[in-house]
Amino acid sequence: MKTQVFMMPGMAANPTIFEHIKLPDEYQVHWLDWLSPLIDESLESYARRLSEPVPKNDEVILIGVSFGGIIVQEIHKLVNAKKVIIISSVKHENELPPRMKIARDTGVYKVLPTGIFNYLEQIDKLPLGDLVKKRIQLYKTYMSMNDKHYLDWAIKSILNWKQTQDNTNFVHIHGDQDGVFPIKYINTCVTVKGGTHLMILNRFRWFNEHLPNLINN
Repeated sequence: MKTQVFMMPGMAANPTIFEHIKLPDEYQVHWLDWLSPLIDESLESYARRLSEPVPKNDEVILIGVSFGGIIVQEIHKLVNAKKVIIISSVKHENELPPRMKIARDTGVYKVLPTGIFNYLEQIDKLPLGDLVKKRIQLYKTYMSMNDKHYLDWAIKSILNWKQTQDNTNFVHIHGDQDGVFPIKYINTCVTVKGGTHLMILNRFRWFNEHLPNLINN
């Protein structure tokens, strides 16, 4: 019987960010996708809804990227997974960078212009440089949840996540060039040299080589 692996993408991203991740045949991979949050829904309630297709046994592997890493940690509380692997994420609120803690404590996150994602289509039509155009196309390819309600909820959930202790069952993979969650604030992790916050996309060969051992050890 194959080991069931459930993968959760990062904030607003669709599961195709995992399209280049290839695990051996002994694993059966399932992609989880974002749901539209209910009004004032708690992170715990959201994780419970998202966990419905995940078997409630100790043989399941959960893998999450960025905010998806927080989500799989919450799902783990419900299904008691065999192993949880988080990528470009945080294990507890103390690993958030100071700017995020300030945004949380001052409430400034409530007025962030999250609706800007809706303007990508218009921006793409402007006479911009090739590098900017490529980055916009990357967002358009992999970012599917651009609804302002979802983005507001996601940012609030990240900044107000209440978890203060590490779980020894977790594997934390982090790039030393991560600009969203700088590695200097991360307690312990498997470090990917040169890895950025988007390394699940541009360093997929590293993951294909190392993920099987990290799952089994």
